[in-house]
Amino acid sequence: MVELSVMAAVVCGAVLALLVGGAGYALFVGWRLRTEALESIAHTREAEALRSVSPAMAMLVRADGRVEMPPRLVDWLGLSVAPRFLQDLAEEGTGLPEAEAKALANDVQAAQRAGRGFVRALHPQGSGRSITVRGSRAPGALGATGAVVIWTLDATDSEAEIARLADEVTELSGAFEALTGLIEAAPLPMWYRAADMRLAMVNSAYVRAVEGRDAADVIGRELELVEGSGRGGPRAGAKAARATGVPQQEILPATINGERRSLQVHDVPLISGGVAGFAVDIEDLEQSRAGAKRFAEAQRAMLDRLSAGVAQFGADRGLVFCNQPFRRMFAMRSEWLADRPEFERVLERMREANRLPEVRDFPGWKAERREWFVPGDVDAAAAMEENWHLPGGTHLRVVAQPLPDGGLLTIFEDRTEQVQLASARDTLLRVRTATFDNLFEALAVFAADGKLQLWNNRMGAIWGFEEEFLASHPRVDTFAEAAAPKLATPNRAALIPELVRSATIERQQRGGRVAFADGRHFEFAAVPLPDGNALLTMLDISDSRRAEQALRDRADALEAADRVKTQFVANMSYELRTPLTSISGFAEMLHGGYAGTLTPDAAGYVEAILQSVERLGLLIDDVLDLTQGGDDAEIEKSDVDLAAVARAAAETIMPAAKRRKLDFAVELARSTGRVSGDPKRLREVVEHLLRHAVASTPEGGRILLHSDGSATGARIVVSDDGFGMDAESVGKAFDRFGEPGMQPTGERALGLGLPLAKQFVEAHGGRIDLVSEPGEGTLVTVELPRR
Repeated sequence: MVELSVMAAVVCGAVLALLVGGAGYALFVGWRLRTEALESIAHTREAEALRSVSPAMAMLVRADGRVEMPPRLVDWLGLSVAPRFLQDLAEEGTGLPEAEAKALANDVQAAQRAGRGFVRALHPQGSGRSITVRGSRAPGALGATGAVVIWTLDATDSEAEIARLADEVTELSGAFEALTGLIEAAPLPMWYRAADMRLAMVNSAYVRAVEGRDAADVIGRELELVEGSGRGGPRAGAKAARATGVPQQEILPATINGERRSLQVHDVPLISGGVAGFAVDIEDLEQSRAGAKRFAEAQRAMLDRLSAGVAQFGADRGLVFCNQPFRRMFAMRSEWLADRPEFERVLERMREANRLPEVRDFPGWKAERREWFVPGDVDAAAAMEENWHLPGGTHLRVVAQPLPDGGLLTIFEDRTEQVQLASARDTLLRVRTATFDNLFEALAVFAADGKLQLWNNRMGAIWGFEEEFLASHPRVDTFAEAAAPKLATPNRAALIPELVRSATIERQQRGGRVAFADGRHFEFAAVPLPDGNALLTMLDISDSRRAEQALRDRADALEAADRVKTQFVANMSYELRTPLTSISGFAEMLHGGYAGTLTPDAAGYVEAILQSVERLGLLIDDVLDLTQGGDDAEIEKSDVDLAAVARAAAETIMPAAKRRKLDFAVELARSTGRVSGDPKRLREVVEHLLRHAVASTPEGGRILLHSDGSATGARIVVSDDGFGMDAESVGKAFDRFGEPGMQPTGERALGLGLPLAKQFVEAHGGRIDLVSEPGEGTLVTVELPRR
């Protein structure tokens, strides 16, 4: 029993193991099948996606006529629902037309029976599409059952393009035929060269030009129209056109019908690699050009010999030609004219040379002259003429003639001399009359026979003659008899005939003076004229005589006053210096302690007295210099070291500057050198300028004395940063009784230093300048010549 149980257990275990293994194998097989199914579904979906975007779609027709097609093909065919059978492709108003449906059914039947493929174009109703179908028996087992696969392709765009291209081909064919006919009928030789540069086509004009039988004969014998060029034969132009891709043009000789002709040969490169060409006979044109050129050269040679300036402008308003008189008249350089300047630039160059009339609005004036160019037909356009009055009295007659080619011919004639000669008599008469009538002198012209010819209003007014008497042209003796009663001494009237006879017969100028009975005085003069006549002038000198007497009396009075002034100044100088010397001496004794020791306040008062005495002494010297020296004061010139003189003057002023606690700087350059002058006066000039600077500068200020020089002169500069002066004071600074300078208190005081400095500098032939601003200080510059 136990053994049986064990065996049973073993059997049961084995069975159980088999069951577990079978279950595991089943699970493995199921997992593998599931994976393959998923991969198949994925492949199916990918294929479906590709079919949905493919330009070609497949339709399956089974043996019994059932149809299978994708939904997109149903839309292409314009159907609302998918057809079940082939005959359902044709419906009323939709699907395929009945004829195309029947033809497609016959093609499918032939493919099922004979396995023959087919291709057909279908046009579904209402869809506007053009569908190309290509059918054949289905492969494999489906084909054995009689199924047919039809591939469809939307050929709508392709058919439209094919139709457009067909129309274009038709149009181009017509154009090509028309162009071929035109080329054949053209009177110009025309040809076409292939890529190897050989002739491939010529027209009838080319055949006639080379005397060939026909086009084939010309092409076969390769008869060239021209004889060649310097570039390497008749094909050189074609080769150059193909190499550069640019049409070539050249004038070449040719012999046509036994005559030597000039042809303008054109070679045009084509996209195909060939070159088309044509030739224009320009022999007559070249002959005309040569004749016109010879005529133009002869005309320009003739224009160069004219006295008038001529300038010709082309249709582009550029200068084409101008003759030599034009260049001289307007100072035009040949190199500038070679650039063919435009009309406006020529006018501007004339203006720069001051050879145009003076106008206010030059741009507007220039725009008006541009209207001389008349575009188009100029038959009705007449020549325009102007008169230009140039600066300097030049008179130009300007004629502007429009040319048929749109250009302009301008002629500039200098009529200055003609105008002057033509208007000389009229101008002289008007000038003579106006001059005579407006002169202060009385004028009369007597002929060689002694008759009065011309006179002015002043002559009749002086003598009180009636116009009728003068208009009778009396002789000079009769004129003198009528004038005698007007004179203070009547027999002095004989002077008039004597002066006239001297001027007309002896051709000598004489004069004299007469006094009228009414107190007037006149000066006579008889002047011989170039035409043999005599000009008698009378100048009223009554006012000048009275003024002369008045000036003489005034001069006597001034001389007397000057003598009184000189005597007064000398006396005042003596009278002032005597007490001033005493005051100075007593003050110095007090300051020196001769009267005992002074208190600090008393010592200060004594110092003030000494300073005032010193200043008063300087003022007295200045007054003496101004009154005795005058503007033409004499100076003793010698060779002076100007720097030494300036240094000595600075040392004299240095104590005063220290008392005022001023920063006194002295800069004497070595270039100052030596000048010719009076050392005493030059030192006084520097001292006067420095004293003025010290008096005009507050305590703590700065004064600068600077000197330098050049080869022609020397300079002295005195500057300060003191109170300065306003514009009115600067203007009066050098007046003899002006008020230059500022005292420390700000009140103006009488200052004679600057007027004296100016007087001495000008006596040396120099110059003095002053620049000052209120609150900014003063700058005085003295410039002295070396000699």
